[in-house]
Amino acid sequence: MDRLQPVVAFLRNTWRGLTSMRTALVLLFLLAVGALPGALLPQYSLNPELVSQYHDDHPWLAPVLDRLGFFEVFASSWFAAVYLLLFISLVCGLVPRTGEYAKQLRAVPVATPRNLARLPHHRRATVDSSPAEAVDAARRRLRGWRLRRRTEPSGARTLSAERGYAREAGNLVFHFALLGLLVSFAIGTLFGYEGQSIVKADGSQFCNSGAFAYDSFTPGTMVDGTGLSPFCVRINSFAATYLPSGQPQQYRADIDYQDTDDLASGQWHPYQLAVNEPLRLDGARVYLLGHGYAPEFTVTFPDGQQRTGVVQWRPVDQATLLSEGATKFDPPGVTDPAQLRERQLAITGLFAPTAAFRGELLSSAFPQPLAPAVAIDVLKGNLGINSGRGQSIFEIDGSMVESGQLQRVARQNLRLDEQLRLDDGTVVRFSGVTRWVSLQVSHDPAQLWVLTFALLVLGGLGLSLSVKRRRFWIRAAPAGPDEPDGRTVIELGGLARTEAAGYGEEFDRIAADLLTSGPSAPLAPAGTAGTSSEGR
Repeated sequence: MDRLQPVVAFLRNTWRGLTSMRTALVLLFLLAVGALPGALLPQYSLNPELVSQYHDDHPWLAPVLDRLGFFEVFASSWFAAVYLLLFISLVCGLVPRTGEYAKQLRAVPVATPRNLARLPHHRRATVDSSPAEAVDAARRRLRGWRLRRRTEPSGARTLSAERGYAREAGNLVFHFALLGLLVSFAIGTLFGYEGQSIVKADGSQFCNSGAFAYDSFTPGTMVDGTGLSPFCVRINSFAATYLPSGQPQQYRADIDYQDTDDLASGQWHPYQLAVNEPLRLDGARVYLLGHGYAPEFTVTFPDGQQRTGVVQWRPVDQATLLSEGATKFDPPGVTDPAQLRERQLAITGLFAPTAAFRGELLSSAFPQPLAPAVAIDVLKGNLGINSGRGQSIFEIDGSMVESGQLQRVARQNLRLDEQLRLDDGTVVRFSGVTRWVSLQVSHDPAQLWVLTFALLVLGGLGLSLSVKRRRFWIRAAPAGPDEPDGRTVIELGGLARTEAAGYGEEFDRIAADLLTSGPSAPLAPAGTAGTSSEGR
C-alpha cells in the first residue's frame, strides 16, 4: 500500500492542477497565442500558393515553420493538444464547482458573529422598539436577501442575511458557455465547409451539387464534398455604384434561387443579393464577395465559322478593376489531334473598364465600364489543354510558350467592337463585356450554437462582474438597566465576500433605514463605530 502512495499523490496533485481555473486560463491564453500564426501566416488549407511563395521569399525560415506546423495551425497536433487539454480542464473544473454551488444554494446563512465590531462595516444604536420588532423591521427592509432568524442563549434576537449567489451562477454560466463555444467550433470544423465560385451575371447558374461545382472548396474534416444540401442560384444581373473617387458604394445582384423543395417543381424565387446580406438556404449562406468582368471575343476562322468566348478575367487592381486573363479556342471542325494542337488559339492580356492610354500602355481610370478596351496578345499552337493536366482559366501554360509549341502571332490594343486580322485570315473582334460575381457558400451546422454560447459568455461575464457577494447581520437585545424599559440595542455588521466596491455605501443605506432618527441615538463615539470603513 505504501508503494501506491506516491502514485496516488501524483494523480491527486495532477487532478487538482488540471481542474484549477488558473490552469484553464493559462490554456486559454496558450490557445489564443497558438492561433496567431494561423492569422498571420498563409495556411495550406486556405491558399497553398501563398505558402509556396512564402517558402520562396524565406528559404531558411519557412522550412522551420513548416516542421512546427505553423502553415496548418488548426490541423496541427500541438494545437489539438492544447484544445483538448482546455476542454478537459474546463469539464473537470466545472463539475465539482457546480456541486459546490448546489450545496451553497441549499445552505442557510451563517450565524451572527459574536463580536460584530470587528467587521469592516459596523453600526450600533439604541432604538425605541422591542428586539422582535427590530428584527421584523429588518426582515422587511432586507426583502430579497436570503434570511435566517435565530435566538441566542442570552435572549438576543439575531438575523443573518446573505445576497449575491448569482455571482457564482454567472461564473458557471460563463465557463459552461465557453465550453459550449469550444464544442461548437469543433462541430463546425468537422461538419462545415466553405467554397467560392465565379458566376457570370448573364443568367448563368451555380448549383450546390458537389465540390466540383466550386472554383475553390474547403471541406470540414468529416466532409468529402458529396451529399451537400442541393440548391441552385441564377445570376440575372449585377449593378455596382461608385463614388467619384472610384470607391465602391454598393454591390447588388438580382438573382433567383431554388431550394431543395423547389428543384423538383422547377420554381424560382427572386432575391436581391448584396454585400453582408447573404441568402440563407438549407443551412448554408450564400455571400456576394465582389465582381469583375469577362470580355467577350468573337473569332471568325478562315472558313467563315465563328466562335464566341466569354471567360472571366481576374482583377489585378481592385481600385480600377484592371483585369488580366486568357480566353481559349479550339478550331471548329478539327478532330485530328495533331492538327488540333497546331491550330488552337488563345487571347491573353489586359482589360480596362474605363481605358486610359499612356502611349500604347493600357491602364484603367475607373471601375465602371465607361470606355472598355483590351490590350491583347493572340497566341496560336498547342495550348496544352488536352494533355490531361489541370490548367488555370486565367492564364496559359507557360511551358508551351517556352517549348515553342505556342507562339504569339499578334499584339494590339482594341476598343469595343474593334478587330484585328491574322495572317491566315482569322479575325478577332472585341465584341462585348459581361460582368461576373464572386459567390461564397458557407455551411456551419453549429453557427446558431456559436451565437447562443457567445451571448451566454457575455451575459455570464457581466453577471459575475456586476453582482456582489455580501453578508449582513443584525443583533437586537434589550437595553441595559441604565436605559428606560422598552428600548433595544441594535448592532449591525456587514462583510463583502469579495473585494467589491460599493458595499460600504449599500451598508450605510441599509443602516440608515434601520436606525432611524428621532428617538434613536447612536451609542458609539462619532467617527469610530458610527460609520463604515468604506463610507468615510
